[in-house]
Amino acid sequence: MTETPTINLVERHLGDWARARLPSPLAEFVMFVLKQGWACLFGGLLLAAIIGSKLIWQADWSLRRYDALFLFAIVTQILFLHFRLETWEEAKVILLFHLTGTAMEWFKVSAGSWSYPEEALFKIMGVPLFSGFMYAAVGSYMARVIRLFDMRFHPYPPFAQTFLLAAAIYANFFLHHFLMDVRIGLFVATLVLFARTRIWFRITRHHLWMPLPVAAFLSSLALWVAENVGTATGTWLYSGQSVGQMVSLSKLGSWYLLLYVSFVTVTLVAPATIRTPPDDLRSGPNRSAPSR
Repeated sequence: MTETPTINLVERHLGDWARARLPSPLAEFVMFVLKQGWACLFGGLLLAAIIGSKLIWQADWSLRRYDALFLFAIVTQILFLHFRLETWEEAKVILLFHLTGTAMEWFKVSAGSWSYPEEALFKIMGVPLFSGFMYAAVGSYMARVIRLFDMRFHPYPPFAQTFLLAAAIYANFFLHHFLMDVRIGLFVATLVLFARTRIWFRITRHHLWMPLPVAAFLSSLALWVAENVGTATGTWLYSGQSVGQMVSLSKLGSWYLLLYVSFVTVTLVAPATIRTPPDDLRSGPNRSAPSR
């Protein structure tokens, strides 16, 4: 994805700061944490807004909390683009996540899977409009983390097969309300199709790798923790769940599957991630890539 001068400047300052002050192994770890934090900046700000608004909001305020979260998300997204903290290519990913996520929200809320208990002006079919930005935050993280870590998915399965799997996963989120839930088969399919796929990533110089299914599980675990924050604040609740009760571990599996839809969505707008192997693989293990 094309980088902008603002993104380059901020990220290089972070890298220069860590490398100048820390021993090499510790600098690697610190850079990994900083890059992960920078990648999930949009989601982190939205999560902070959810927690902060719950702590300070008063029932008699004229502006509803959900509406404030919606306005906060819009302003944040505008500022990200204005200050070039996200590229327009990344914005395409975010928009796709927003649209597919909002469609799922409308269906799931109408089906009684979860609910948003508070009132809001910007609320359609029981779904406050800020909810689409929660899915957009996942898209923002995916797009940014790929760029920050110079990620490559290699070797990658035939794209047609990955698209069919993603479509089947997304469809099952809807169809299991009427037909048999085939998520067990989908779990198996993700492992069969992506068993050989590695996510190659670079913290500073050389590419490292992690099996894609492992990365999907770790990411889904982080999303499950974030979802517990959302339900703990009463921002949304699953059917039969009370405020403070932990989200069922079955939702961890749902996020795991949804992340495969995310991977395929990203490859639609960033095909180089699957078509171009890392420099280390093309030019030999001793070649060093430019550090950031």
